[in-house]
Amino acid sequence: MINQIKTKTCEQMETCIQTFQNNINNIKTGRASPTLLHNIYIEYFGSKTSLRQVSNIIVEDTHTLKINVFDDSITSLIRKAILNSDLDLNPILQGKDILIPIPVLTEERRKKLIKVIRNDAENSRIKIRNIRRDSNDKIKRLFKNKMISEDNEHISQTKIQIMTDEYIKKIDSILSKKEIELMKF
Repeated sequence: MINQIKTKTCEQMETCIQTFQNNINNIKTGRASPTLLHNIYIEYFGSKTSLRQVSNIIVEDTHTLKINVFDDSITSLIRKAILNSDLDLNPILQGKDILIPIPVLTEERRKKLIKVIRNDAENSRIKIRNIRRDSNDKIKRLFKNKMISEDNEHISQTKIQIMTDEYIKKIDSILSKKEIELMKF
């Protein structure tokens, strides 16, 4: 029972790390890349829908993305979603398509991007701590129901804390690598 909790905890924390890694990989250094828009969602027929599901995102040139929208009625929704994102992009409507010029990375823009990834890192840390809390609650319930001893409870919680510390270090490591990459000129 305890091993299942530890395994599930490890899997959930690993998923958090992968999600964080994917999110910051979408932040590119000055080049147009369709992955930049992968985390943008719009409200489409009553549900959150990824931009990728309602359009084609292509690279027009090294500093411009072009979005071919499948349904003309949502063009303004997509534009608004991009404007409201943390990416500081200014989409331009061109017929039924949307052009997105990618600004050159100035020092100010680099610092803004670093703020975005630091915020994302903190959210990932919070998710990992929440996973730890949920696992510890399960272990406490096992102890309360007298399915495990007090020693097993303490040992299990200690192991989960060690696991939590390792995953938070991984987040910090990924964050520092990305900060260094963004600050290179």
